[in-house]
Amino acid sequence: MQKTTQIYGTRAVIEAINANEPIDKVFLQRGLKGELSQELERLLRKQGINTTYVPIEKLNRLTPNNHQGVVATISPVQFHDFEVLVESILQSKEAPLLLLLDQLSDVRNFGAIIRTAECTGVDGVIVQKKGSAPLTSDAIKTSAGAAFKVPIAKVDHIKDAVYYLQASGFSVVAASEKTDTDIYSVSLTGACAIVMGSEDRGISPSILKAADQLAKIPLLGEIESLNVSVACGVFLYEAVRQRRIGKI
Repeated sequence: MQKTTQIYGTRAVIEAINANEPIDKVFLQRGLKGELSQELERLLRKQGINTTYVPIEKLNRLTPNNHQGVVATISPVQFHDFEVLVESILQSKEAPLLLLLDQLSDVRNFGAIIRTAECTGVDGVIVQKKGSAPLTSDAIKTSAGAAFKVPIAKVDHIKDAVYYLQASGFSVVAASEKTDTDIYSVSLTGACAIVMGSEDRGISPSILKAADQLAKIPLLGEIESLNVSVACGVFLYEAVRQRRIGKI
């Protein structure tokens, strides 16, 4: 399996961005100073590239090389243009199923979800450029190769993607405990997009407000929530069940 390419050094990362390399994430040392570092930060903000500020110890673990306080990753997976992907899916399928991940942060959860998405026939996975887990070699490995099979698109804001999908005829269902409606009472047939939230914060309030419906998984024990990758699997297989038997 291909591994995520790593670039280190301020100038090298700047040149990679200017060359339109598919930068997945940039790790910057906290407190970096100098004109070149400021130029890189301006470029990262302009391009909307996922950036995390970390202590130097984190960078030293990422690479033994002279990183100059900057390490970037380039995923071997080619990301799709969101609007082009949606248009293509609508032209080829009568009842497409999309999955939106609102700032999921754990790379192994990301990989596990992509694997489940492939197994359940999801037509595309949508993630936010900033604040989302990068598609690292760990994520790709956890996906068991599914990351090369399921189209993945990045957007500036998940909320804007929700509005675009609604305007394109999709019903948007958000997974949330803040509702009395369970997933067995919500239709996941037709053109449908399911939204899953981050591990610690769940789905952003603005996205919950924008969704067409909220749905929860019944929890019968004392623990109040499921791991997000497990919860995602429950939602996706309920969509499979409904699509096999027809509308509820």
